[in-house]
Amino acid sequence: MKVHLDRTKCTGLGICESLAPEFFEIGDDGTLLILKEEISDDELQAVDEAVAGCPTEALRIDKD
Repeated sequence: MKVHLDRTKCTGLGICESLAPEFFEIGDDGTLLILKEEISDDELQAVDEAVAGCPTEALRIDKD
């Protein structure tokens, strides 16, 4: 599984960072950094909550 970011939708609010800080970080310039893309089964719940909490729907999980 991988997490993907649509940079055209992201506004850098940081909700994802607060829910899954091991995956997301807002940089000094206000842009979202993906710290790691691969999601293990143990990490899925936190990343799923971050994706669901994104108000701009800029994040998604590919479960292939």
